[in-house]
Amino acid sequence: MPSPVSLDHSSHDNLLNSWLGYYAARTPGCGAGSSGTWLMLEDAPQPDAHLRVLPEYGGQSWVEGPYCAGAPELAAEVSLSSASYDLGPKMQLYRAAGVKEYVAVLLGDVRVVWYRLAGGQYLPLDAGSDGFLRSAVFPGLWLDPAALLALDGARVFDVLDMGLRSPEHQDFLRTPGHRSR
Repeated sequence: MPSPVSLDHSSHDNLLNSWLGYYAARTPGCGAGSSGTWLMLEDAPQPDAHLRVLPEYGGQSWVEGPYCAGAPELAAEVSLSSASYDLGPKMQLYRAAGVKEYVAVLLGDVRVVWYRLAGGQYLPLDAGSDGFLRSAVFPGLWLDPAALLALDGARVFDVLDMGLRSPEHQDFLRTPGHRSR
């Protein structure tokens, strides 16, 4: 039997994956997934969630047989008992493989940290004055971390909808390789 997963972990994991899946559904050229095996460097991690730019849209990952390979542009983990692993060896692997953004939902610390790869290191993103975290890689991917931690799905999606209506997301959809829906 696999290791047990708490209700708290699975509830946050579900909302996190729904958030990324909704963004991908509204952004042509993006794909999202959960708990799938990635062929990454010499390892095979299974991020709780990922968001990637599809290869035909210029993304950095590809498919090998039944698996994604390379690195997604964004990986996310929900951590409770696994925090030291997720912020240690797994984070180091993601950095070395070139995962551009890494979201860690730290249930024990009751916080969300969104890292951006810059100069070969992960640096935490600062929230805006409104408290929202905004992706630098995926324009319009906005998150209210307090809502995610409180499992307030309506608020998580309201904030994401604001991001999807932002000029940055609209410009992203107009870039070569993207088409409006």
